[in-house]
Amino acid sequence: MMDLFIGNKNYSTWSMRPWLVLRHFEIPFSEHLIAFDHFGPDSTFKQKILQINPTGKVPALKFEDLLIWDTLAICEFLAEQFPDRSLWPKDMKQRARARSISAEMHSGFTTLRSICEMNIEADLAEVGAQLWRDHPALQQDVQRIESIWSERPEPEGFLCGPQFSIADAFYAPVVMRFLSYALPVSASSQQYMQHMLQLPAIRQWMDEAKQEHMFVECEEPYRNRPDGPDESSI
Repeated sequence: MMDLFIGNKNYSTWSMRPWLVLRHFEIPFSEHLIAFDHFGPDSTFKQKILQINPTGKVPALKFEDLLIWDTLAICEFLAEQFPDRSLWPKDMKQRARARSISAEMHSGFTTLRSICEMNIEADLAEVGAQLWRDHPALQQDVQRIESIWSERPEPEGFLCGPQFSIADAFYAPVVMRFLSYALPVSASSQQYMQHMLQLPAIRQWMDEAKQEHMFVECEEPYRNRPDGPDESSI
């Protein structure tokens, strides 16, 4: 049995990606959530994750005596361990494309990732409109993502063919961001987003994110702490 250590489902984009791959492809694993906090060196989060992963970050996957960290490394490991489940596309050209666009997400789109932090349970449409107006670099990131999405082989399919793959998992948090911030995207992109939202694994992640009720201040640049008792006791 594998053990996957993740952060809050409402916020943690990098945790979402391997979790979706494991869940969608029905690979058995145990989930361990290490709740986010202020991330200081003396924080509970850091104390817990450093006992598991020397980088002090999530996600991390443990398999027997092996530790794999970094989302892309985890997904590559899973693809090697379960070649019959086609985590990458079977077609050679689409497989190469899937790896390319996954790596591009892994290292790129810095404006989108830095100013539109994932927050699944929040309605940030007004914030999104302002960010869209004030940040041309955000518009450029979205334009590039839409270009990638528009090149999917089938309009009603996934990014690299008829089946969900690691590439789609890498862009799933983008779908969450586009929804929360109501960023303006084309009808084709909206079609892809709706196709993704129909996947049971994505619906489960979203449902559980909305049930967390943990307010982590450093992850909430656009909202104040909700009234009432502190729900972020972590």
